[in-house]
Amino acid sequence: MKENYKLIVAYDGSRYFGFEKQKDQEATIQGKLEGVFSRIPGNEEGVEIIGASRTDAGVHARGMCANVFLDTELSEEEILDYGNRYLPEDIAIVSVKKVSPRFHARYNALGKIYRYSCYIGRTKPVFDRKILLHLEEEPDLEAMQEAAKFLIGKQDFKSFCGNPKMKKSTIRSISSIRIQKSQNLLRFYFEGSGFLQYQIRIMVGTLLEVGYHKRKAGDIPGIIDAKDRQQAGYTVPAKGLCLMKVLYD
Repeated sequence: MKENYKLIVAYDGSRYFGFEKQKDQEATIQGKLEGVFSRIPGNEEGVEIIGASRTDAGVHARGMCANVFLDTELSEEEILDYGNRYLPEDIAIVSVKKVSPRFHARYNALGKIYRYSCYIGRTKPVFDRKILLHLEEEPDLEAMQEAAKFLIGKQDFKSFCGNPKMKKSTIRSISSIRIQKSQNLLRFYFEGSGFLQYQIRIMVGTLLEVGYHKRKAGDIPGIIDAKDRQQAGYTVPAKGLCLMKVLYD
């Protein structure tokens, strides 16, 4: 009998075309997971991995949540060991837990926490180059923190949407934004109910422009009101973005 399992998955997204399977791209996180779990005895006809978020190409995760229905006599620990034995080095199963058949990783999610990481310094972060955006000069932290306050709340973030053909609502709710600097690391934390395509990367680009005094913190309300992508800042590279946690009851 098939039972529902909740998975927490971590991955380095550098060489993948996002989480979700695509017809013209074989290298996706979902594709790799399904390829491994469908080889568990009793599941040879195939399985479907349901992810909580459709992370884009090059985006990483420490706490992606997914669920899968499996017909197996393996214990939770044995499923975890099996997955980690056969998955590539840049994908890991962090935990496996049997849950209610009604649990759905995407539909039951209440929110997500993302982190965007930068390295500040004249010397490039050679060994962390796949997960950090390199900034040669230090931006104004206080100015960015002031600007970030205008992005919190339930608002129409159309100006921060990277999909020009978006037909669904662009209203989203952001509950908190934290910007922290420790030595050479600058990190942006975003918590919200959900995010539009490239929304966080565009917000980080816009905040960095404020940090370099190319914009003012007070410009943010006008950018939001414009509902025009051209009014917001540039889109930072995917490599600095990481899904940290998916929130549930």
